[in-house]
Amino acid sequence: MYSTNAMNKLMAATFFTLSVSSCAGTKDVGSDKVEFTYPNGAQYAISLSFDDARSSQVDVGIPILDKHGVKGTFYVNPQFVEQRLTGWQQAANNGHELGNHTSSHLCTGNFAWLRKDNRGLEQVDLDWLKEDIEATTRYMKKHLNVEPKSFAYPCGNTFVGRGKEVRSYVPLIAELFKTGRTWLDETANNPTYTDFAQLAGNRMDGMSFEEIKAQLDLLKETNKWIILAGHDVGEKSMYTTDKDALEALIVYLKDPKNGYWLATVDEVATYIEKNR
Repeated sequence: MYSTNAMNKLMAATFFTLSVSSCAGTKDVGSDKVEFTYPNGAQYAISLSFDDARSSQVDVGIPILDKHGVKGTFYVNPQFVEQRLTGWQQAANNGHELGNHTSSHLCTGNFAWLRKDNRGLEQVDLDWLKEDIEATTRYMKKHLNVEPKSFAYPCGNTFVGRGKEVRSYVPLIAELFKTGRTWLDETANNPTYTDFAQLAGNRMDGMSFEEIKAQLDLLKETNKWIILAGHDVGEKSMYTTDKDALEALIVYLKDPKNGYWLATVDEVATYIEKNR
């Protein structure tokens, strides 16, 4: 029989061995126990992002941001930029971040609007998608004088192909850009752990200010970086961020007592990269 002291030592040794074994093969790149600090003593970071380069972003969204001295991140498609080219050039000149959102905006072909044209990510490969993405970067350099550092996955889809031929295009985005943002996620980004090529994005379309704030309270946890994502800006609907909610949100986020640092996706990513 073991003595009580010997048994305690054995249990401690066993627990240590199991703990080490459970961590074998993993890389420690971050911990919730490590406190992360943002500029100006902020507890949390937040970025406001918008997809597609829709006209209402130029007409309604950007004026709201400019009114409050706030910079947003806009992931653009050339076909929509072309419709309001002067406005997007001005946005870039004013310090808003413009990111790449592909030329084709190709998502899963399960969407009816893609099925009618017999198109979908299931039908293309990585080479096709790389050219589609690089065509947008070339357009942005030529017409907007911007070399994008950020990317947003259309519809949040990160694959090409189907079945056994499916391939992730996350590694391609990691090669071409500093960051890639997804869509409709259920968490925010842990600054000491998050993968810049798969940044979580959270909806702000179709929500009141009170609903957005309630979502932030659930997402922020300890030192999280929240990236809100919208589309049109106007009267709230499934793919429209409510203009009044956006303005109220900005006022709330800029109040230091609420603990947020509000900056573009690239600005926050650069800060985290240097400090984590």
